[in-house]
Amino acid sequence: MPLNLPNVLTLLRILAIPLLVILYLLPSLTIASGDRDLAAALLFTVAAITDWFDGWLARRWGQTSAFGAFLDPVADKLIVCAALLVLLQLGRVDGLIALVIIGREITISALREWMATVGASRSVAVHSVGKFKTAAQMVAIPLLLFDGQLFGFDVRPAGTVLVHVAAALTLWSMAYYLRKAWPFLRETDA
Repeated sequence: MPLNLPNVLTLLRILAIPLLVILYLLPSLTIASGDRDLAAALLFTVAAITDWFDGWLARRWGQTSAFGAFLDPVADKLIVCAALLVLLQLGRVDGLIALVIIGREITISALREWMATVGASRSVAVHSVGKFKTAAQMVAIPLLLFDGQLFGFDVRPAGTVLVHVAAALTLWSMAYYLRKAWPFLRETDA
């Protein structure tokens, strides 16, 4: 593993996952609910920003690597899934929404891995719909983690709408990737 700043930022995102979960699952913590929610929302927001920043740095500084290309999306998927499970536990996100988003992540990750084995990984490269889905998730999740008033505005309804938008984009992007992969899937059956 090349130890450079982009990869360190990715590793820090992975290390943030247990911190996010600990904020909610350790009842012995004496953190007020609002402070806990604020800390979790800020932690997730910083992780989301480093997701963009580490990729930008890697390209800008010429520090891209196969390890970074592998680890970055894994880190993103892990923190999103962990946050969704926490939100599900708290009753702030519907189980079907969490299932759709997490199920898509697993399906598309497996599809990309399989497409790489048949030499067709470019067919399921990241598409703009997937980027919009990610953006909606990265805004919705901290709003739902915060779950309070921000500048006199209750953020939960906005977070709920955005997570539903993310789920719809999730289904759309999954259909897009599966459609792109369909010819390769049919070839392997013959």
